[in-house]
Amino acid sequence: MSSPNVAQLAYQILKGFEKSFRWYSRITGAAQQRFEQAQWEAGQKAAKERIAIYDQSLAEVVAQIYQQLHPHLQDNPFWRELKQHYLKQLDDHPQFELAETFYNSVIGRLFRHQKIDDEIMFVLPSRCYLPGQVRHNVINTFDARGTIRATLEEIIRAYPFQLDYADKDRDLTRLENYLRDTFSTRQLASIQRIEMLQPVFFRSKAAYLIGRMCSDTEVIPFVITLMLNSQRQLYVDTLLTARRDLSVLFGFARSYFMADTQYPAEVVAFLQELMPNKKHFELYISLGFYKHGKTVFYRNFLQHLAQSDDQFEAAPGIRGLVMAVFHLPSYGVVFKVIKDEFPESKKITREQVKACYKLVKMHDRVGRMADTHEYMNFRLPRARVSPELLAELQEVAGSSIDVTDEEVMIKHLYIERKMTPLNLYLEQETDPDKIRHALDDLGLCIKQIAAANIFPGDMLHKNFGITRHGRVIFYDYDEICYMSERQFRNLPASDDPYALDTLSVGPDDVFPEQFEHFIVGKKALKEQLKALHPELMRPAYWRSIQQEVASGKLKDVLPYPESQRFNKRFPEQQD
Repeated sequence: MSSPNVAQLAYQILKGFEKSFRWYSRITGAAQQRFEQAQWEAGQKAAKERIAIYDQSLAEVVAQIYQQLHPHLQDNPFWRELKQHYLKQLDDHPQFELAETFYNSVIGRLFRHQKIDDEIMFVLPSRCYLPGQVRHNVINTFDARGTIRATLEEIIRAYPFQLDYADKDRDLTRLENYLRDTFSTRQLASIQRIEMLQPVFFRSKAAYLIGRMCSDTEVIPFVITLMLNSQRQLYVDTLLTARRDLSVLFGFARSYFMADTQYPAEVVAFLQELMPNKKHFELYISLGFYKHGKTVFYRNFLQHLAQSDDQFEAAPGIRGLVMAVFHLPSYGVVFKVIKDEFPESKKITREQVKACYKLVKMHDRVGRMADTHEYMNFRLPRARVSPELLAELQEVAGSSIDVTDEEVMIKHLYIERKMTPLNLYLEQETDPDKIRHALDDLGLCIKQIAAANIFPGDMLHKNFGITRHGRVIFYDYDEICYMSERQFRNLPASDDPYALDTLSVGPDDVFPEQFEHFIVGKKALKEQLKALHPELMRPAYWRSIQQEVASGKLKDVLPYPESQRFNKRFPEQQD
């Protein structure tokens, strides 16, 4: 094998990235056509394919490298030189930050994530991106100093679809009335321009035009939601102008958007200006750049470690049977490690657990299942890991832990957004209205997950969290499966709700009439949940959901309340 040409190798890696990005862009760019043709199942398949692209592209590049050299026979100066050659190619590259992450993935794959060294990888970014550099390439600007109606017409005209509006005049009237109802005359008069991102954001059955209204003193979100009626005609479903609504729209339990852009850093910068409480890594992930989101998260994590001094400790809540879960109290995520052994009640393997988490990654999470991010050989400073946590990890997940004097390395873990476990929330909350809302949203959460063709399996309330917006999210996936993989059966007539002796119970049998005894603990909470969602305890309801899913029916799970839809807000302005 001849000695490798470092410059040529750097070029090959970049070409591998660019091929991957073109593939990604083709799938993303076809989202408008899928939307216009109401190809909802094709949209779900495209989302899965787009997630899978990265690893396929990475495997191709790594295979090419192995054909040219033995990576482990090259010394560190070789890899430092390779990084410098690669870096030279990134000048003026419109996706330089994504290309850096792809390079990191190549090195990580070659060395099983053992060379976490900024001289060899881009542990830190090569440069700081200054927002606004190519802003003209990602936004359309509309002069808002004329009439509201004229500005709205111009915006709608700037985003053409190969479809007719069901009633464009009605939609424009609703948009104008919403603005006049929501903002004062002085506020509206002060708006000088409206800036809209050029790419349309597609997800599930909706298309979003995302932008902001700008005056000298404030910036207000401006998001138009477009949907199709049963005749495949366009209509405006609502307008979102509250930051909270925008935050939920970009929530961590939502599937990734399809938004076609060649300038992701600029789009993310614009979104971050709209949502300053969202971190950059969250926004990259929401656009489907989840690998780069992991890179940005890790950099954010290192920065937080340098600026804090608290210790990693076991996460609050009931200990899991499958996962050891811990957190850094000052940081907004939890870390999950698969245990070495599971109790007899958990008839699953480690590989099955990993497959369940992958299934959720690839599936439409409908705003109800937390996104998870998988890491290999994740390092923690040993001095920051509490002795109690270290002892627990070594006891229950020892095969996944390597400990040195300086570090605790976790060979495989998942990271999720931190939430308050629902069981703790219901124990601590004293406001009856908030408790009722949480139980109602728990029921809705279970129903919406089922409608998305996922049976949650273990529905104990400790496996759900509640966000700061009061939204219930499922986050324990070791028993999930497709709805078609379960048989929902009636209990035999008996005074004992636990009596299953008279039945031949198969491994896939589920008895919904038992759910009321297991989802929540206290009797008062059980009664409330049963009153709010009696269907959950009826086998016929679950069988009906199975039938709907089998027929290909995809239910809408909107990222905003029904009350905000224009057909509810302006019932007098119907067809």
